[in-house]
Amino acid sequence: MESAAARAAVPSAGAPAEDGRTRDRVSSLLLEHGPQTAAELAGRLGISPAAVRRHLDGLVAAGRVTEREAPGGQRGRGRPARRFALTDAGRESFPHAYDDLALTALRFVAEHGGPDAVRAVAEQQLSGLAQRCSTAVESALEAAAPGAGEVDRAQVLAVALTAEGYAATASAISSGGQLCQHHCPVAHVAAEFPQLCEAETAVISRLVGTHVQRLATIAHGDGICTTHIPAQLALRAGLRAGSQAGNKATPARPVPAGRATPSGAGASTRTTPSIDRERTPA
Repeated sequence: MESAAARAAVPSAGAPAEDGRTRDRVSSLLLEHGPQTAAELAGRLGISPAAVRRHLDGLVAAGRVTEREAPGGQRGRGRPARRFALTDAGRESFPHAYDDLALTALRFVAEHGGPDAVRAVAEQQLSGLAQRCSTAVESALEAAAPGAGEVDRAQVLAVALTAEGYAATASAISSGGQLCQHHCPVAHVAAEFPQLCEAETAVISRLVGTHVQRLATIAHGDGICTTHIPAQLALRAGLRAGSQAGNKATPARPVPAGRATPSGAGASTRTTPSIDRERTPA
């Protein structure tokens, strides 16, 4: 027959859920009262310090809580008192109203300045992202070994966007390249203010160095933000250049997965890439 002690040693089916609730209470107390020792938390929770330390160990391992020596250093002959505090990641686990704040601000801008003012805010917001991604692309171009072929700008841009939280990927398709963003940090705001998507598309166009076409957006209800980078544009531009030079120039190769159009390949007088936008049906 199983002893009572053995039964008590086996965690119940509800133990993981109960542990999660207790850790949430520990986090809430650290948020409300600031850094505390295990004993202080135990007193507020009504459980033993040993039990609190077990939950604190789990929170520390998850990166939600950090521990440091309490002011005053060593207490007697025992181990130094430790105080526990929330990390930035721990604070991020609590609800925020960033989207509401952004929407309120942009609605105010739209009411008093109109769509162009919203567009200016969107471009300003994305200027930092554009600079960081541009640096990443230029660094990849400079680091490319001679004779290694053209750097795939879309691939480099996808890596840079992923570092910014967009979970981006780039791939080659029959008609050129495709840049996909599997997450959008501003999707709820962009759903009401498409100027954010338009400014982002313009940034992508500049960084890949060619015309792009936005096919789908998370803000519009699609599962992924998809940007098409046509290859045939570079081919047509190269053919035009060859014709104007008496067919002495070699036609430019298509741009796979968003590679930049070679300098001087096109006869277009545009100084910046153009952008097509296409909405998928809701």
